[in-house]
Amino acid sequence: MPTKCLYRFASLLVSLAITASVPGGLLARDRDDDAPTKTPIKHVVVIFQENVSFDHYFGTYPHAANLDGEFKFHAKDDTPRVNNLLSSGLLDHNPNSTQPFRLSPAEQVTCDQDHNYADEQAAFHGGLMDLFPEKAGVGSASCYNAGKGKGLAMGYYDGNSVLAIWNYAQHYAMSDNSFSTTFGPSTPGAVNLVSGNTAGATLIPLRPNGTTASATGNIAGGSTTGAVIGDARPAFDDCVVTNPKLQTTNLISIKGTNIGDLLNAKGLTWGWFQGGFAPTSVSNGLAVCAAHHSGVAGDDATTTVGDYIPHHEPFEYYTQTTNPHHLPPSSPSMIGKTDQANHQYDLADFWTALDEGRLPAVSYLKAAAYQDGHAAYSTPEDEQNFIVETINRLQESREWNEMAIVIAYDDSDGWYDHQMGPIVNQSNVSDDQLLGPGNCGTPKLIPGADGIQNGRCGYGPRQPLLVISPFAKKNYVDHRVTDLSSILRFIEDNWNLGRIGNGSADAIAGSLNGLFDFAVSNASQEKFRLVRRSIRTSRDLFARARITAPKLLFTSI
Repeated sequence: MPTKCLYRFASLLVSLAITASVPGGLLARDRDDDAPTKTPIKHVVVIFQENVSFDHYFGTYPHAANLDGEFKFHAKDDTPRVNNLLSSGLLDHNPNSTQPFRLSPAEQVTCDQDHNYADEQAAFHGGLMDLFPEKAGVGSASCYNAGKGKGLAMGYYDGNSVLAIWNYAQHYAMSDNSFSTTFGPSTPGAVNLVSGNTAGATLIPLRPNGTTASATGNIAGGSTTGAVIGDARPAFDDCVVTNPKLQTTNLISIKGTNIGDLLNAKGLTWGWFQGGFAPTSVSNGLAVCAAHHSGVAGDDATTTVGDYIPHHEPFEYYTQTTNPHHLPPSSPSMIGKTDQANHQYDLADFWTALDEGRLPAVSYLKAAAYQDGHAAYSTPEDEQNFIVETINRLQESREWNEMAIVIAYDDSDGWYDHQMGPIVNQSNVSDDQLLGPGNCGTPKLIPGADGIQNGRCGYGPRQPLLVISPFAKKNYVDHRVTDLSSILRFIEDNWNLGRIGNGSADAIAGSLNGLFDFAVSNASQEKFRLVRRSIRTSRDLFARARITAPKLLFTSI
């Protein structure tokens, strides 16, 4: 890869030196909502990234190879033990046909693995966790597979590549026992984040190009209604219809309550902010989202569908929270409030709200495609550029002393992880493969649901989850079971919103409270203010690294 791109995030890394700060209560504030909260947290910011299993980023944490020419990582002496490949002895005595192997900082751009609902279950092989290359591996000759073919699924990065993320884990709190709510790709993950329930999907009969749609692989059991298990695009989104690359995609709508409904009912400010959401033009009355950027993997207009990926935007599936024409807020002062934007925004609107002192109570941030961390069209380097730049700005804001930032991922991409989670929802549609064809256990009536909600087999793969906050425990690893709907539950509990209902996983989700220490007083917050200490980089270091990568063309999502 070009040396000018290598580790741009390194110069942005937040140092976690401890100095004094002004207590949050003394700061001037111009906030539209100051609703009572159960914790000191007044602002939740969810940075929702793409396609990483826990072992893919933390397989050897906190031990990095620290080879010559690579940025070094040295863990604190009191770093707690983590359930990963290293501690479990599975680095070189692994039941899979390919042994786990390290992807170096030079190997940023790789093939995208198979993360379909059925194939991920098959890779788990009833909990043996031994069929990842055969069932989830992708090693096409058209993309970089590290010479492992389908065994690429066993690759992992260490702190020499994901240095920023490991440093955040060193100075804040993370979980090593957090899972996807169900198996499957991005759409189920995003929907579970905001509603805890993938049921209620309905297939739109025609694709954008007018051909007949197919429910197979999109809705459980190939039915036209039921649980979404694939990446069908949102029916209420102009930027699906106007994107030339999405003309043959299948479309769905989803009925049900989401977190936006609960926040609206309480009059709280909130928003989903996504890179590339702002239209670049209008064609025949429909918004066109043609923004694109280049990262280490190339231009995301070529490697995927551009900055804005519609099926990563969960609120666009629901009639009550969609912004089909991608209308901007009627004024900067309305960001987070109900107007023509309907709480769905471009990422730039988030920074406008922050700069004007109007940060919503709840904000979901989705990077433009090239920075969202998804294999093939994004990279760990570009992902960390986004994460670090975002967190730096938030930590400099006056809202920081009352903020919780959650970093989470929508799915595992099919990357290997050795830990199977509890199966809290059973299913036996034809797509299920966990215990054999059509078998993820015997489905039962989910408490609070209208009936059996098949196609929600889960919990699914384990993924990273980090909490960055003045109230986060320091250098702490939480081992309690959580899932994506735990983030939903934290927001519900913090603002006393109640539950989603109708079988939402929020009702049984584990709590995130174990990652926090809410006994911290304003006076003791002084030790939490961060100062910058840029990691020194130079052309000489890059030259010594001699890092190169093949120029490859990627065309699939």
